[in-house]
Amino acid sequence: MPYGLESEILATKVAGGRVFISAVVNAAQILNLDLVTRAQAGDDGAFTALLRPAIAPAYRLAGAMLHDANAAEDIVQDASLKAWRKLDQLKAGAQMQPWFLGIVANECRSARRTRWWSVLRLSDPEPPPVPAGDSMAAFADLRSAIRRLRHRRRLLLVLHWYLDLPVAEIAAITGSSEDAVKSELSRAVRQLRRLLGAGEA
Repeated sequence: MPYGLESEILATKVAGGRVFISAVVNAAQILNLDLVTRAQAGDDGAFTALLRPAIAPAYRLAGAMLHDANAAEDIVQDASLKAWRKLDQLKAGAQMQPWFLGIVANECRSARRTRWWSVLRLSDPEPPPVPAGDSMAAFADLRSAIRRLRHRRRLLLVLHWYLDLPVAEIAAITGSSEDAVKSELSRAVRQLRRLLGAGEA
């Protein structure tokens, strides 16, 4: 059976000294494995089919990390090109989205470390519309507190709460264990509460 495919064994039978196994294999995994193989062989259409479902979450991730729509668009385009160039690193049977979001997260981190980001940025983009009144103030406080977190904690919060990704996928994106992700998420939430509490004082 190809590497990375999950299957459900229905029955086994021994005949003539041989073992015969009846199993059901996830068809989506077979299709994904085929697309990865074809894309790695240079098939543009297969690469597009793999990448298309990951583009919207990638824009949301980059936008939430950078708070700049234009920069987010540049990051996703750069990450797409990097993914095409490094496609041989995507293991057969692996899912494209966690791998691609990992590239986007690294590109966001690199962008924030560059001199142009801290020195040449003219202004923050307008925040997305939020309800008026106390909700607007609370949203502004939350956004400000999240921006004060270091990159990894901000990334985990964005992936888990904003993109609503499960811990297992976040672990794949960040190259961490699930236990490490859960632990760091808990610390990030505690730090966020402290920052919000300090803002209220």
